[in-house]
Amino acid sequence: MKDKFYQYIQNLQDQITSKLESIDGHAKFQEDLWKRPEGGGGRTRVIENGNVFEKGGVNISGVHGKLPKSMQTYFKVGDVDFFACGLSLVLHPKNPMVPTVHANWRYFEMYDDAGEIIDSWFGGGQDLTPYYLFDEDAIHFHQTCKTACDKHDPEFYPNYKKRCDEYFYNAHRNEGRGIGGLFFDYCKATQSKSMENWYNFVTEVGDSFLEAYVPIVERRKDLPYTTAQRNWQEIRRGRYVEFNLVHDKGTLFGLKTNGRIESILMSLPPHVQWVYDHHPEQGSDEEKLIQTLQEPKKWI
Repeated sequence: MKDKFYQYIQNLQDQITSKLESIDGHAKFQEDLWKRPEGGGGRTRVIENGNVFEKGGVNISGVHGKLPKSMQTYFKVGDVDFFACGLSLVLHPKNPMVPTVHANWRYFEMYDDAGEIIDSWFGGGQDLTPYYLFDEDAIHFHQTCKTACDKHDPEFYPNYKKRCDEYFYNAHRNEGRGIGGLFFDYCKATQSKSMENWYNFVTEVGDSFLEAYVPIVERRKDLPYTTAQRNWQEIRRGRYVEFNLVHDKGTLFGLKTNGRIESILMSLPPHVQWVYDHHPEQGSDEEKLIQTLQEPKKWI
């Protein structure tokens, strides 16, 4: 399974970066191959200063070795070996009318002393963080997520949307990071679902990513915007940074397992503002966004 899924994310990385380069029309992804001293490595691809994408990363990795003490405590296990692989992407567009997007699809295994698998699971999801809210964009993104889920289980979309709303939440701000999407984790073999079933589901969602995001980019990338709207985008990006550094389990896992810092922190936007006690004008589009983020919304 680990070889099969790693091959899948290699191919998916190629598909996504190729499509994004064609949309940008100017910038190309810079590729960085790296190795982890404890075992494994990855292929980082970063795009910067493009016509459409100010900064973005589409990274894959496959790492293995002894599970660090901090993660043994987290998973409530003793000395075990692990393997983890996944594709993680974040895109920060230049135009504030185009939303930031994040996605991740991953697979994890743990082994006993004999090298036998004692636990394995899939996880992942995709979510949208707009700076200006266009209802039709939110509906399109969620409908694409639901369509992918419904092919496998009618309970998946409502359950994983709810988890996404709960997970990507800045509790210290009492607001969502964005308008959600899907979030699933610890997808393990059961009587009703094999690991093969989970593989088919996770790859279905991965394959739906470009369909979910690209039409939104193409609708919004050439819209005019003001300096004030750009400032708002940078203020909201600050909230994104706060979530990733304070709450995100993937970031914390990478930092605690001697992960590659450049790859882990590629999710951070290049230009951000933290304005003291900032509040948008009453009745403005900016206030509309804030109000929407206060309470998860049923988009479809």
